[in-house]
Amino acid sequence: MQRTLSILKPDATSRNIIGKVNDHIENAGLKIIAQKMIRLTPENAGEFYAEHKGKPFFPNIVEKMTAGPVVVQVLEAPDAIAAYRKIMGATNPAVADEGTIRKTFALSIDQNTVHGSDSPESAKREINFFFNEIEIVG
Repeated sequence: MQRTLSILKPDATSRNIIGKVNDHIENAGLKIIAQKMIRLTPENAGEFYAEHKGKPFFPNIVEKMTAGPVVVQVLEAPDAIAAYRKIMGATNPAVADEGTIRKTFALSIDQNTVHGSDSPESAKREINFFFNEIEIVG
């Protein structure tokens, strides 16, 4: 079994579509084994996205991720990272496949509803950023 991190971004929580996104996740065969709602500070968001510091879009990411609460999750499945990336869809919802989370729910490329880990190394780092092992029930 593999684990990945999922974040339902402020554009999702503000529209009260957490359950709808979770349905997409679970219907894709991913199990939610940890979940909590938090509010990121600019410092937290900056630390989480530190690999992008200095890039032109970095301030925008921090601003968008601190605009409201987020739901952080640990997902588990045999190939969780690839499975979640597939169901998330392309970063730009305009070109995302039909039926993906971003095609269905995203408002724009900047408000694209979800984040998911892109590699096993990122998943481990990202999960550890938000969760202690005692919070993960899988």
